[in-house]
Amino acid sequence: MLNFIVRRLIQVPLVMLALSLLIVGLTQLLTPEQRAAGYIRSDQQAARLEAIIEERGLRDPFIVQYGKWLGSTLQGDLGFSRASGQDVVQTIRERLPNTVELTLLTALPILLLGIWLGTLSALNKDRLIDQILRVLTIIGYSLPTFVLGIVLLAVFYGYLGWLPGAGQVSILNQFALGDLKRYTGLLSLDAVLNGRWDIAWDVLQHMILPAATLTVVSVTTFVKVMRNSMLEALTSDYVRTARAKGLAERVVNNKHARRNALLSIVTLGGFLIINLLGGSLITEFIFGYPGVGLWMVDAGLRLDIPAVLGFALLSALIVVLVSTAVDILYGVVDPRVRFD
Repeated sequence: MLNFIVRRLIQVPLVMLALSLLIVGLTQLLTPEQRAAGYIRSDQQAARLEAIIEERGLRDPFIVQYGKWLGSTLQGDLGFSRASGQDVVQTIRERLPNTVELTLLTALPILLLGIWLGTLSALNKDRLIDQILRVLTIIGYSLPTFVLGIVLLAVFYGYLGWLPGAGQVSILNQFALGDLKRYTGLLSLDAVLNGRWDIAWDVLQHMILPAATLTVVSVTTFVKVMRNSMLEALTSDYVRTARAKGLAERVVNNKHARRNALLSIVTLGGFLIINLLGGSLITEFIFGYPGVGLWMVDAGLRLDIPAVLGFALLSALIVVLVSTAVDILYGVVDPRVRFD
């Protein structure tokens, strides 16, 4: 296992290098003028377009351009984002914790509900509860994210007025954020550490609707996959052997069947984390949540090349790291898996 972990960690920079080549290579589909426009910090500097092209070497051969970009990236210079009005690195540093905070609030309910409801459905195959869960799963799976988000927004913000509709904190609490000492970057947790429970509750209220949207849309897949995996495990030879030995049904279901059924959930959970940390673009856009997803929507509309490159690089890094973690977890969930 240790050798496998070391090998995978060694592969991370190599994979990132290959992905960065692909990411930068795709920008070659744009003209030097279009790429240079992404580095202009204001309208008054439009006259510097040609100077930026020369400075960045945007007419040089691709390998030379990539070398300059890689050198700047390794020094922490990903360029200036017109969408956020600040450097790309600074934007990621400020917005990624917001997306991480939303991910933490969303991922755990999705995993727990998916495993529980999927197991419940499998253990009650073809009964009423199974039929209800299967119908709800189909409805939730086919429901577009933007439709559900708008409906929740209209009901709980527009009609009932129970929850805020956009942003991360209310206008009144925005003035108090400057006095908070930032320990973790997660606003709700930092508010608690500062003793500002009112701000922490305000932040959580703003995350309820986007988190609920992501949960409803994503949990249906987990229920379906867990149900199918559980049904397959329940009909396997090792489960029949466990029953033949006289083990209690609860032990058979939990220790033998569900443990092996969780292998597919580990893989699916990895994709969930990748999607959430990469920024749930539609959800953050609908609710105006200031994460990396909302920033990327704005950057795409503005043809903000440095921001797009920075986001693509961040997403690639998340994919590589989470995929490595998922492979390692395989050995924890399923003892049959060996990495010798």
